[in-house]
Amino acid sequence: MLSKKQARAFFLGGTVVTFLIFIGLTVYSLSSAQDQTNKENLTEQAIRGKHIWEKNNCMGCHTLLGEGAYYAPELTKVIDRRGEGYIKAVLMSPVPWQPNGRKMVAYKMSESDAEDVIAFFKWIGKIDLNGFDRVVSPLAKKNN
Repeated sequence: MLSKKQARAFFLGGTVVTFLIFIGLTVYSLSSAQDQTNKENLTEQAIRGKHIWEKNNCMGCHTLLGEGAYYAPELTKVIDRRGEGYIKAVLMSPVPWQPNGRKMVAYKMSESDAEDVIAFFKWIGKIDLNGFDRVVSPLAKKNN
């Protein structure tokens, strides 16, 4: 059993060691060698696509990088799964689209807006996911 003095020293020593490990890991994770954001390939077109994504509250139904709602499919690697033409047709469709009984709003986007959103999806799709080929929402798992 430790004396009060030994217990205090053990606690303070453990706290200091843990704090130093935390600081070290923080510095390591913020280093440029650990950057997986794909920011060097970010274009103005992809930024406009992100603004369109936010303006239309797409995350209210879809997930991106595993974040968002689970009503509609995950869109992180949607270009790889569906192709640009399919995505463009859905975004520019003048009628609501109803896959699997779920209704998607008819955004009736212009061709340039649809291309901006596709550029955003392409950029997102190139982010390093640490070996995960595809981020999958529970909805996508259920439908497969």
